[in-house]
Amino acid sequence: MTSQKNDRFLRALLRQPVDATPVWIMRQAGRYLPEYRATRAKAGNFLTLCKTPELACEVTMQPLDRFDLDAAILFSDILTIPDAMGLGLQFVEGDGPSFSNPVRTAADIKKLAVPDPGAELRYVTDAVSLIRKELDGRVPLIGFSGSPWTLATYMVEGRSSKDFSKIKALMYEQPKLLEQLLSTVSASVASYLNAQIEAGAQALMIFDTWGGVLTPELYRRYSLAFMHSVLDQLKREHDGKKIPVILFSKGANHSLTDIAATGTDGIGLDWTINIADASAIVGTDVAVQGNLDPSVLYSSPEVVREQVKKVLDAYPHETGHVFNLGHGIHPGIDPENVKALVDAVHEFSQR
Repeated sequence: MTSQKNDRFLRALLRQPVDATPVWIMRQAGRYLPEYRATRAKAGNFLTLCKTPELACEVTMQPLDRFDLDAAILFSDILTIPDAMGLGLQFVEGDGPSFSNPVRTAADIKKLAVPDPGAELRYVTDAVSLIRKELDGRVPLIGFSGSPWTLATYMVEGRSSKDFSKIKALMYEQPKLLEQLLSTVSASVASYLNAQIEAGAQALMIFDTWGGVLTPELYRRYSLAFMHSVLDQLKREHDGKKIPVILFSKGANHSLTDIAATGTDGIGLDWTINIADASAIVGTDVAVQGNLDPSVLYSSPEVVREQVKKVLDAYPHETGHVFNLGHGIHPGIDPENVKALVDAVHEFSQR
């Protein structure tokens, strides 16, 4: 395997010394880039883009050709697992994802099987292998999945939701049934992520987009417990190298101590907490990732640089910080502001 030319990201996650704070951006390959929009148009639709390894590789590489980023992240979607379970994923322009066969009953849940990553999800592992080859050691590659709870919300609701009424009704009325669903999804997530490791992913991130819609107590029971279960099933080493894992729960700052206790290597922070406060809560045994407000990128390069410096100055340690936004980049952002962000992180954090 090609030697790693830039390992800042991996070193920071393992709390090892770095020459500068590493930076990557959630959704860094996305609609704010004209080259991404051109490739998506060539694919014809979003699902074809995700399911064609050559095109997924192409868009994964696009932000790296523009910006001095310290990591690449696999271009895919969090809903690949429920799609592989036969739920009938579709994307309608302007309407987001939806499933034609949502999971609503005990019979629906009983029918679910853990997908075979080498069959139903082979296009993802093929993309990982292709991207790793294309990167040629330039920067590490991050693999990812949605969290069990977040995937279950889409599977039960059938689409994005504002009130999560269907899954919350299931949670309160039939908690054991929900736990059965989450157990199947957890096994699927672990199998999927382990396959990404085998294909070449060097770090993993679990996106718990909707963990914050739960009360703290229910978050720990239905979201965090099942992410912990995934962590327990993961291969944490491959080819003699540690595979660091980041857990990102949007809106779950109330449970940072519990997240740190799972054994994760890094915690993704949203933008609603000061990074110094978060670091004081979790200590130095885990790295933190974040946490600039994504909307700062609607401003000017000068303001972006100023806000980047504030986050960097607030972080109290020499290592253990991966700079990122507190959520994914918005589609309407000027790429020049992204360049200002990435360059400012490296400039202001030089050791």
